[in-house]
Amino acid sequence: MDLKGKRFNPPILILLFILLFIFACSTPSWFPIKKSPPHKAKMKELLDKEVVIIDKKEYVKVLNPKFNETASQPKYLYIPVEEYLSNKQAYVTPSSQKMEAKSEVSPMTGRPSLTETEKEVYLVSSAVQKSPELKRKVLLVHFDDRTTTSEERLGDWVAEKLIKEISRRSLKILFIDYPMVKEFLQEKGFSPADMETPKVLHLLNGVFGVHALIMGQLTGPYIFTVKSSRDEEKTASAILKIDLRVVETFEGKTVKTFSSNNPIIATKERGVFSEEKAKGKAIDLTIGELARLLTRELEGLDWFCRIAKVEGEDVFINAGRLSGLKVGDQMEIYASGSSVGRGGVKGIIQISSCFGIDASTGKLISGKKPDVDDIVRVGKTKGT
Repeated sequence: MDLKGKRFNPPILILLFILLFIFACSTPSWFPIKKSPPHKAKMKELLDKEVVIIDKKEYVKVLNPKFNETASQPKYLYIPVEEYLSNKQAYVTPSSQKMEAKSEVSPMTGRPSLTETEKEVYLVSSAVQKSPELKRKVLLVHFDDRTTTSEERLGDWVAEKLIKEISRRSLKILFIDYPMVKEFLQEKGFSPADMETPKVLHLLNGVFGVHALIMGQLTGPYIFTVKSSRDEEKTASAILKIDLRVVETFEGKTVKTFSSNNPIIATKERGVFSEEKAKGKAIDLTIGELARLLTRELEGLDWFCRIAKVEGEDVFINAGRLSGLKVGDQMEIYASGSSVGRGGVKGIIQISSCFGIDASTGKLISGKKPDVDDIVRVGKTKGT
């Protein structure tokens, strides 16, 4: 074959060189292997963490590794997201390490734990199936305890029982951890006595998304015992009274008051430990009635959330998967001064992702750009 008669075309060689250089330095859009955007990777890292936005900055709620060392240490810390991601091991407590080790292999099935991707899909699908309704966030402040003896304080225990009973009755109500909120407010320089002040109510709604506070007083239980001359066993009965107020966080108004006490005849007990049994019955009967009334009232609260931060095209919202929001939901934006979103619609955003335990981001699809603290309500279009 005669190669001398063929000439190499320089422009073609230059073109081939340029194409090879471009492919070597970049990944084409059709190439099957891609790197995830940095913000997507960050959201996966925070999938099972509680993220709150305070003064436009993102914080992760973690257990304080030094909590058990001294009594002065708070149980939880709020760490900036970037600091947490760069040094996650510093905030791993021994108890959480044991839980992670146990979760690697299921003792029931012997199968390995889910991968991060599988876990994300599972959490999203579970939220859609189990909690189709938007949840009202409620903070039950531990009761003003007016028990009959100074040695016996029932307020905290009764509050926990009431939370469990309401949670059993309704999937539309989500209770916020009171000790955690109390520690947070103390770090901000507030005391429990400031709970109903406008500044604290706005802070609770903006940071934690709280829609209502429940404030209560516990009186009793009062025990009555009777012992006849014929019978050595005594008979005991008890009565307990609980007074509650439901305070909405938007305007700080008391929207409802409740007062309940048990029928004393229904607590009658005889024999050994009759006083304790009668007291237990009084508590259960009173809580059962209050839970029924409170559940109906709390489910009827207006649902809304707020804009926590605006960063470029991304709008950060203080509600997400746990509250019942889904990717694709369209949300109506109202100015922060309007009455729980009753004014004119300022704009519409669409939820693009959920991150942390209960936060989300969206993008503006129509109207004016939202501002921090604007009110967000669900529009007509829902995601899947």
